[in-house]
Amino acid sequence: MNQKFLDVMNDEGPVTIVTINANPASVVNTWMSYVKVDEANNCLYIPAAGMHSIENDFAQDNHVLLTMGSKKVEGTAGPGAGFHVKGTGKFLAEGPEFSEMQARFPWLREVLRVNINQIEQKI
Repeated sequence: MNQKFLDVMNDEGPVTIVTINANPASVVNTWMSYVKVDEANNCLYIPAAGMHSIENDFAQDNHVLLTMGSKKVEGTAGPGAGFHVKGTGKFLAEGPEFSEMQARFPWLREVLRVNINQIEQKI
């Protein structure tokens, strides 16, 4: 994770989560302020109130794509930086990460852990 990605994640905006196992692809959204960035373990933790379509897709393939961006962070060609994050996902219903996220977001059902394989700046 580089500083520009972390700067984007510190802004507020939508995060789109996509899996391609369904026809059409499953797509859900959340907010960047809901996402816990774990630099030490190269992963993201995302509270899930719903996300049933994503969870169902993981039964076949747990690869996931996330997109996020901020117009406040300088990009490759001026104001605005955006990223694609590719990784694998797993839903957690217990454990320390679940408890920590549940304390912040009492409405969550599970926590989506995304193990990051690649972060690519798009703009």
